[in-house]
Amino acid sequence: MAGHSHSSNIKHRKNAVDAKRGKIFSKLARAVISAARQGGAEIETNLKLKYAVEKAKAANMPKDNIERAIKKGAGDDKGSDAFEELLYEGYGPGGVALIISCLTDNRKRTAPDIKHIFEKCGGNMGATGSVGFMFDFRSIFVAETGGKDEDALMEIGLEAGADDVEVDGDFVTFMAAPQDFLAVKTSLEAAEISFVEADTGHVPQDRVAVESKEDAKKILRLVDTLEDNDDVQNVYSNFDIPDEWIEELSS
Repeated sequence: MAGHSHSSNIKHRKNAVDAKRGKIFSKLARAVISAARQGGAEIETNLKLKYAVEKAKAANMPKDNIERAIKKGAGDDKGSDAFEELLYEGYGPGGVALIISCLTDNRKRTAPDIKHIFEKCGGNMGATGSVGFMFDFRSIFVAETGGKDEDALMEIGLEAGADDVEVDGDFVTFMAAPQDFLAVKTSLEAAEISFVEADTGHVPQDRVAVESKEDAKKILRLVDTLEDNDDVQNVYSNFDIPDEWIEELSS
């Protein structure tokens, strides 16, 4: 979930990730299988696979799971697990925009499922391009500050090639161009930065303030329901919900 700010509510998001770790590993494995299926098992010559493996590692997915997924994707049964990458767009309660990244083996199943979730949770699924112009595709690295102050983190980020660094409480977010994901990730790791998240994704250019707690409740329900769908890899939104509301509604 990407919403309120780049770093705010990371603790809530981290707890949610921990609670859903099995499902998240399944989604990451699907991405690895798909990449290996398309370009083969050699990580150094298959950039998509390299990205998928790096993201799995950043989520602390066990090495054995990653290797099994690569072997499955590179196996002889090319007719199975033929996944397709899809983006869906729409609006949620309060006029917030959402982009949903999916990896599916059956778009005829996925599209109606996503549409149904939007409608059930008080949103509207839109046409391609209806909200995409409100977001920028970026490399996003979230980490705990580890006691480092803002100046030190800013210096680490700039030296690693990040073009934006945001410190929020105990967490820091480094952002960079999407094509720089691997280089920046490697440099941050060399600086002993330990990631909570490391991914490429859609970052909102501006945020929409959510005016009522009822709308906030509906938005969080919409995001959670979308993320529970097996075909959904990530959900991005431009909502701005007060920290205390998120804390209360997530408890």
